[in-house]
Amino acid sequence: MNRVRARSDHATHPPITPPSADPVRNATNALPGNLPYTLRQMIAVLERERQALASLDADGLFEAAREKDALCDELGSVETVWLDTETRPLAETARQLNDVNRRVRNLLAANVATRLEALGAPRAAYKAGQRPRL
Repeated sequence: MNRVRARSDHATHPPITPPSADPVRNATNALPGNLPYTLRQMIAVLERERQALASLDADGLFEAAREKDALCDELGSVETVWLDTETRPLAETARQLNDVNRRVRNLLAANVATRLEALGAPRAAYKAGQRPRL
């Protein structure tokens, strides 16, 4: 009779699993807001950043940097294991867009450095970690 009672209790109250036993369930509960929405926001910001880079819009670049920083703070607690079939492609798209934007920024910086050097400014003045020679 105790066995029957135990079974009926189990049917009405499922066993409680410890939080560390189910990382996917914990991840879903711990996600910062809505992960797909946040990743879509990041993609939109990265696209605006690319447009600002193309038009050399300094204000647009500063705004994009501010928005990216805020979104990175929001995404800071997300771990790769939490990504599912919807969010993994969004995260990969954001990564690729950020990489393209980084390359464009580096090309623009190299172009500016080359032009300044052609004007006679010492190149060392624009290298990180080195003091300019006067």
